[in-house]
Amino acid sequence: MNQGKAVIFDMDGVICHTNPFHSVAFKEFFAKRNIYPSEEEFEAHMYGKSNSYIMSHFFGRKIEGVELLELEEEKEGLFREIYKNHVEPIHGFLDFFHALKKDSFQTGVATSAPLANLELIANMLNLFPYFGSVLASEHVKKHKPDPEVYLSSAANLQIDPVNCLVFEDSFSGITAGLEAGMKVVAVLSSHSKEELPESHFYIKDYSEISPAIVNEILNN
Repeated sequence: MNQGKAVIFDMDGVICHTNPFHSVAFKEFFAKRNIYPSEEEFEAHMYGKSNSYIMSHFFGRKIEGVELLELEEEKEGLFREIYKNHVEPIHGFLDFFHALKKDSFQTGVATSAPLANLELIANMLNLFPYFGSVLASEHVKKHKPDPEVYLSSAANLQIDPVNCLVFEDSFSGITAGLEAGMKVVAVLSSHSKEELPESHFYIKDYSEISPAIVNEILNN
């Protein structure tokens, strides 16, 4: 039985391939302010980054406090409006997720996105009844690459970090998982293997992994 083991998922680019929709939302958000980032700039400064970093970078000044909250609410509201009719998990995710539950793995979600985004996706896919830990951007003081969200997830699940496997798609997320002392599977939805820190396993989608492989990674 795998009751002493946990699998923790990031959300954007890991459960659903949301980055193209975030891209559209950010383009609309910035266009209102006559800022027009290139696709290369988005790749370098958006995917896997916090809203605070993204906005500060493109506005060319520190965006924080109340201003950040207001701008973030506007941008994420745009994202939810655009994405709500397109919610679709990455190929094989639901089968793999329910196979983990059947094999008694604990599961959690740890995202840098706002809780409202997580609620949109997790409600559509009916995931909340199966998560033993749910953490979004509002629940942490330090964002990825800081390991706080993963260490808090392990604490919530009452599982030792060495028995936790993280699914991540970004440089900062993988770094956070590794810094937490966890094993990491890199999901190559937004980046190539070469662009990411060395991980324990790599997948393009969930047809390439199973609970047996999860066990193997955690046991090595």
